[in-house]
Amino acid sequence: MFSLSLLLLCVPLVSSTPHMHKHYVRAVDTAPLSGQYDSVNVGRYSLLNNLWGENGAASGSQTSQITSMKGSTIAWKTNWTWTGGNGVKSFANIQLNTGINQQLSTISNMPSTWHWSQSNTGAVVADVAYDLFTSDTPGGSNVNEIMIWLANVNSGPIAAQYNAAGQAVPISKNISIEGHKWNLYSGSNGYNQVYSFLLTSGTVKSFQGDIYPFLSHLIDNEGMRSSQYLTTAQAGTEATSGTAKFTTSAYSLTIN
Repeated sequence: MFSLSLLLLCVPLVSSTPHMHKHYVRAVDTAPLSGQYDSVNVGRYSLLNNLWGENGAASGSQTSQITSMKGSTIAWKTNWTWTGGNGVKSFANIQLNTGINQQLSTISNMPSTWHWSQSNTGAVVADVAYDLFTSDTPGGSNVNEIMIWLANVNSGPIAAQYNAAGQAVPISKNISIEGHKWNLYSGSNGYNQVYSFLLTSGTVKSFQGDIYPFLSHLIDNEGMRSSQYLTTAQAGTEATSGTAKFTTSAYSLTIN
């Protein structure tokens, strides 16, 4: 009896529960944002309501809110309705706050996942896009804006030239990046140069890939300097007119 007890004492206790890697579900502020520049921070991101052009509307509103945060993946939604005026009224978006203000030459890749959907009521003018800005200095004034449109809903990009029908003329066509074909447009918004990559057809509601090759294309082919700094990295929906419900079920972006 004594020897058996001693043997049991010498046996190490081993947990029967295996070690598992779990994604941490973060408690987040899911309160709706409705003010012109309301925002909320969670982890590496900020949700920005950003009704920067609302004064150009005859009437309208927008409400945005985070719905969940799991690991580095965030989910959010926005409901908007705008009437009157031809310009963009709002850009509800998720902004990445970590890894920015790096020189383009020091960035290896920018993996991103974005799963989204949008339900429209009546005639809608809008787009869904990544929106990046570069500067000559960290946190400095914008020099270039780079947009990657995953959807074009009766809208159009800024361009230096337009055809007789008023359609933007691309500076380059059928560019293959991340498994899709894109046309590239370029023009000034009055403050900085804007480069816009638009799909040659269709929309991409489930994107999973690297968005750095879009920057590489501009460096290699359009003279954008690799010494510039990436100062802003956002992704969201630009709303011009109509009524829509935009939902992102999963979004993530990392700068390496």
